[in-house]
Amino acid sequence: MSKDFILTTSRGELLRITAYGIENLNFSACIILVHGFKGFKDWGFGPYVANYFVKNGYFVLTFNFSHNGVGNSLTKFVELEKFAENTFSLEIEELVELINAYKNGFFGNKFVKKIGLLGHSRGGAISLLASQIQNEISAIAVWSTISKLDRYSERQKEKWRRNGVFEVFNTRTKQIMKLNLSLLEDIEKNKDGILNLEKAVTQLDRPLMIAHGEQDLAVNIAEAEQLYEWSNKKNTEFYKLPNSGHTFGMKHPFESSNAVLEDLLNKTKFIFNKNLH
Repeated sequence: MSKDFILTTSRGELLRITAYGIENLNFSACIILVHGFKGFKDWGFGPYVANYFVKNGYFVLTFNFSHNGVGNSLTKFVELEKFAENTFSLEIEELVELINAYKNGFFGNKFVKKIGLLGHSRGGAISLLASQIQNEISAIAVWSTISKLDRYSERQKEKWRRNGVFEVFNTRTKQIMKLNLSLLEDIEKNKDGILNLEKAVTQLDRPLMIAHGEQDLAVNIAEAEQLYEWSNKKNTEFYKLPNSGHTFGMKHPFESSNAVLEDLLNKTKFIFNKNLH
């Protein structure tokens, strides 16, 4: 059974949340799914993945970052102005607030169980960075995840500063989505602090699973290899998925699963079962 919630953050922003497996709430560990750039909680495999873990005995939270652009529509990018204002630091802050809400019984839970994070693409990086703040996270799984937040050339940055915006084309929706200068300023200001991904992974003292498609054209598998190089090998599992891309053959809207996704889910379940019970 699932139920929708809206959490108002300390900044007055709204996090739209779907809680899956309400029946497991007080008896099971909590897994939080963290979407990536141009993603949202109901994208493609999101609900399927949530229900998979519910069937395996977990309480699962999916949510939309306040500035991911979809707003009340839930699946269409109708808040492009807010999308443009998003920053990495804001996403970390919101994920931490969501975890605190769970710990404080926001979802009606009387008990706090172990917490696992499952992040896809940029959501994996946000999960790793949030782990520097939230010690209660017991295990992290990252799929197709980036190892660098600064993904822009000096020429692009120069143009960005000159124009005040950086334009991104969404190949699925055919929309031009703008990023304000505030994102670049966030990267540069906090690269040695809260946004230091190398530090977050190097100092991570909890189990980590890294999974990446060898044919990922959006985020090269070299970035997964970089994450693994930084990691504590005693606590880390690294899975390379042959003949698989950024979303493992899945698209939006979701049609059906495939062998790659099922294998990935089983591997991820193994990591969570080992560390969240």
